[in-house]
Amino acid sequence: MCGGTILNHTAGDPDIAGVSINSRRMAPGQLFVPIKGENFDGHDFASAAIDGGAVGSLWQRDKELPEALAKAPVVLVDDTTLALQRLAASYRDELGVRVVGVTGSNGKTTTKDMVAAVLSGAFRVHKTDGNFNNHIGLPLTLLDLEENVQVVVLEMGMSEFGEIDLLTRLAKPDVAIITNIGESHMLQLGSRAGIAKAKLEIVAGLRPGGLLLINGDEPLLHEGLKQVSLPEAVEVQTFGLQAGNRWTAENVSVDATTSKFDVAGDYGLERVELPAAGTHNVSNALAAIAAAKKFGVPDEVIRGGFTGMKLTSMRIEPIRAYNGAMLLNDAYNASPTSVRAAIDLVSGLTGYKRKWLVLGDMLELGPEEEAMHGEIGAYVNPAKADVVLTFGKLSQRTAAEAAKHFRRSDSSTVASSVEEGVKAFDDKGRLIEYLRERLEPEDLVLVKGSRGMRMEEIVHDLQRA
Repeated sequence: MCGGTILNHTAGDPDIAGVSINSRRMAPGQLFVPIKGENFDGHDFASAAIDGGAVGSLWQRDKELPEALAKAPVVLVDDTTLALQRLAASYRDELGVRVVGVTGSNGKTTTKDMVAAVLSGAFRVHKTDGNFNNHIGLPLTLLDLEENVQVVVLEMGMSEFGEIDLLTRLAKPDVAIITNIGESHMLQLGSRAGIAKAKLEIVAGLRPGGLLLINGDEPLLHEGLKQVSLPEAVEVQTFGLQAGNRWTAENVSVDATTSKFDVAGDYGLERVELPAAGTHNVSNALAAIAAAKKFGVPDEVIRGGFTGMKLTSMRIEPIRAYNGAMLLNDAYNASPTSVRAAIDLVSGLTGYKRKWLVLGDMLELGPEEEAMHGEIGAYVNPAKADVVLTFGKLSQRTAAEAAKHFRRSDSSTVASSVEEGVKAFDDKGRLIEYLRERLEPEDLVLVKGSRGMRMEEIVHDLQRA
């Protein structure tokens, strides 16, 4: 299954009850797979894995075998990472499981959660846990499947060309979803068109007769599809908020904790309610509905799946501050597309005394990163939020551009606009102190930034009395 050869034939033939790459988290009966990374080598921990209950190990041929494994069941391979991937692909082929693959610049984790939720009422479903969405995490997810699982929902992440191609060929999805095309990884991929090309690699592994669901509001996906060769009998359907999509919504209403909508057309789904805010989440939900319909899930099961859905944290997660103010924790990641969507959400919410935007740097945007931060600042005005606080060097440009909209007519500097609603910080502690001193129970605060900015620390502090 993994393309290796057996060493120590006399060591026995143990049953393998699972796979682990972490010697500290071995469960009895598991196979240890030592992964070699840039700053570590799992082969150094093989002895600890055997002591922890591993019944055998993969082993890279160019590594010296330690004494602890001299009599243990060992499979020699040329490359342990490639062997892990091959093992996962072989196991996937042995199972009668159907696969939904989800990729996109933004919203893939939320969409994964939605798809799993609406399918769970009709099938035994497994989904990607956390951020196990790369060349190691996805194989581990496949190898974690119980034999009675009927559907697995796999998130596929990437930062370079070729990465989605690898993942989709391992997973062989029956349904593939591309949520959107943003600006993340512009540094590596060069342009949004390059990002669209990389995301469309998911087509390479689609099973014949499968379904490709693309965000029809994104012209780059339509253009990119012209350059892609689809597998036999694959159907393409569009979803989105604009007219003309196969799956779209009407009668949309959004508050800080929920979104409600009807599926347009003759699909029979009215007043779908999501425990998630934002019209972009309505778009994600449409993709989940389309996938469920492909698998024949009844309407009421779909609706009930959304009602009981649990979203992964830090995706516009509503939380109460120490004084009762509403916090929207959207600190998992950020790109210009997702930040504008978050600003639009705040803009449309009513019933709050003041609305605060707390924005951190957006990372990995390439040479145009400073201009992109400026564009976000230009996008904000007093009609969308009352106060804008920024954190980070790049976000100083956001604050400078936003301040132009909040400035009094007789003001001439960014500094003079602070009390009008804009302030930039290079110290997170000072930002928290400034906000805590001014936050009122009737306020709303959105916190957003790239993962490296750890903006959730602001949310956690504001939760504490």
